[in-house]
Amino acid sequence: MADIIWALATSHVPSIGAAMDNNKTTDPYWQPLFDGYAPARKWMADNTPDVAIVVYNDHANAIDLDIVPTFSIGTAEEYPVADEGWGRRPIPPVLGAPELSEHLVKELIDDGFDITVCRELEVDHGLTVPLSVYCPDPGQTWPCPVIPVIVNVIQYPQPTAQRCYALGQALGKAVRSYPDGLKVAIFGTGGMSHQLAGARAGLINEPFDRMFLRAIETDPQSLAVLTREDYVREAGSEGIELIMWLVMRGALDEKITRIHEAYHVPASNTAAAIALFDNGVHDGSGSPIRM
Repeated sequence: MADIIWALATSHVPSIGAAMDNNKTTDPYWQPLFDGYAPARKWMADNTPDVAIVVYNDHANAIDLDIVPTFSIGTAEEYPVADEGWGRRPIPPVLGAPELSEHLVKELIDDGFDITVCRELEVDHGLTVPLSVYCPDPGQTWPCPVIPVIVNVIQYPQPTAQRCYALGQALGKAVRSYPDGLKVAIFGTGGMSHQLAGARAGLINEPFDRMFLRAIETDPQSLAVLTREDYVREAGSEGIELIMWLVMRGALDEKITRIHEAYHVPASNTAAAIALFDNGVHDGSGSPIRM
């Protein structure tokens, strides 16, 4: 059976990708952030998955704001990189894993989640920046195929944190039911605290962010019970993106091992973080085998 071997939580701030594309990662403003990525990148490079599931939100690039599905999954062979207004990033297109994607769609629908299927999809910084955090120098192709899972965090009402956590649990079960022995990684993207407009523009709430980084490992249910209003109040209007980390966490085992964590303020007026978790590999009895 397939299994989720590790998970990455990471901010997807577009300027992080721009800093990489324009060779600014050693500039004084950016170097502390990228230094924080280094240990995780080395570990992930030594533990390449067969497929990565990336949970992210589109930023009105592929999905019209007049029709916003709550949860969507891409099932394409390939995902072109979106032009977000200043040209496409100089990175490879993203190859898909359509057979596993179709399996996940069926299993999740059978489990009570109404999934929108995206047979064609351009992917924006919500997905490509996390891939660059994972692999800064992909060359002609990324290390593995990718399955995009899109969550609406833009238009009210967004899914609740509890529903995102439940989606993750169902997603983990669906992955494990796939008959081929694939090694899967899952990314939860977005956040941390930030607000881009309004009276609280520029908001950073480091105590909340630090609490979230602890609880996502050891007590995700305490984060799942928080309301939309809780997230917006504590983390800002865009900080509600953190509910996508709960999809990732729900897909993992109850007990996970933190490999690396880094937190940096600010990255383009955003609190940016990375957290890498080893989920272990399972033998036929379901017992975890540490990597």
